Amino acid sequence: MGMTITQKILAQHAGLQEVRSGDLIEAGLDWCLGNEVTTPPAIKIFRQLGAESVFDKDRVCLVQDHFTPNKDIKSAELCKTMRCFAHEQAISHFYELGRKEMGIEHVILPDNGIVFPGDAVIGADSHTCTYGALGAFATGVGSTDLACAMASGSTWFKIPEAIKVVLHGEFGKYVTGKDLILHLIGMIGVDGALYKSLEFTGDGVKNISMTGRLTICNMAIECGAKNGIFPVDDITLEYISKTNPERYAAGDYKVYQADDDAEYEKVIEIDLAEVPLTVALPHLPSNTKRADECSDIKIDQVVIGSCTNGRLEDIRTAADMFRGHRVADNVRCIVIPGSQRVYREALDNGWLAIFDDAGCVISTPTCGPCLGGHMGVLAKGERCVSTTNRNFVGRMGDTGSEVILSGVPVACASAIAGHVATPDMIGGAYEG
Repeated sequence: MGMTITQKILAQHAGLQEVRSGDLIEAGLDWCLGNEVTTPPAIKIFRQLGAESVFDKDRVCLVQDHFTPNKDIKSAELCKTMRCFAHEQAISHFYELGRKEMGIEHVILPDNGIVFPGDAVIGADSHTCTYGALGAFATGVGSTDLACAMASGSTWFKIPEAIKVVLHGEFGKYVTGKDLILHLIGMIGVDGALYKSLEFTGDGVKNISMTGRLTICNMAIECGAKNGIFPVDDITLEYISKTNPERYAAGDYKVYQADDDAEYEKVIEIDLAEVPLTVALPHLPSNTKRADECSDIKIDQVVIGSCTNGRLEDIRTAADMFRGHRVADNVRCIVIPGSQRVYREALDNGWLAIFDDAGCVISTPTCGPCLGGHMGVLAKGERCVSTTNRNFVGRMGDTGSEVILSGVPVACASAIAGHVATPDMIGGAYEG
């Protein structure tokens, strides 16, 4: 029996010829990632282990993004703890606020050319699965596992079963990768891929941009998946050739393809042309509905950004949507570029001026409102359409508030209309 892409990557990193679903292995790691929320507890455990230095100062990434710029004393102390550890250990990939490489962790690691095809990555953040879009194995872990991995350079895994998601055709107008992953989660539920690998394949893959793939893999965790992964193709190679030309030119990466006889727990076929503009209503990502069936739902706030939809393509789309429009009088709209680079390009291209003219709040890169941290916390009874990845009870503020998940086009249209809306519901909608 053959192996899936994920199984091949894990076998190689464990020094094994083959692995099977359910096997327990210890695998070497290319990258360990932590943020200012999850790294301080890991540092404490790192000390308790008696470790004096990380396994490789050039293979540990520490990013300040959740409660930064520091919203209070506690968040400032968390950042200080991580900052001091990074300086002590001479961590090469420590990202300080305001620097051009800085931003939300799952935006900057791909865009800064850190993760490449064939890499094995863990991060003390559940959305580390984002990097599967590059043909890498990437998954979230707890702070204890991060501590041990920072010390040893390896960690243990149970080899996951796999679900093959076969994509056909291409998206309809305005539809994005966010709509696809919400559609899929709606099909299988929040535990539909529990501890399984979601492997995306089919002729439709070539019609999904890297931004779309990153968004799709980012939310693999929302249906319980251990990881999401795309095959490497010309779109992948073009992307990495720009993010890290030196590593690309050196061929310092490995492309894996699933075997024809690889074993899958199930196969799901999706025609991209049939994926509608989709929203997830409160309080689960699986509570999905066609966006055009929800126009009677009034809203108070819109958030555009996060590790799910704060990339350059997302912000460009938002600028195109808002050009010539204004945010509805009853709505607050917050735009959060996912990195300092995205922010600067948005500034240089005049997109920030478009947002300002439209009546949007423009934020520095931060996770902020996604986890109810800052920059957009909701009061009781308020409702937000958000391009973030979770809409659990109290996720963005008071337990009496509500979050509706959507892609960027629906979020922008909703901000302009004052209720859940699709681009064709507002005059002069962009062409996509």
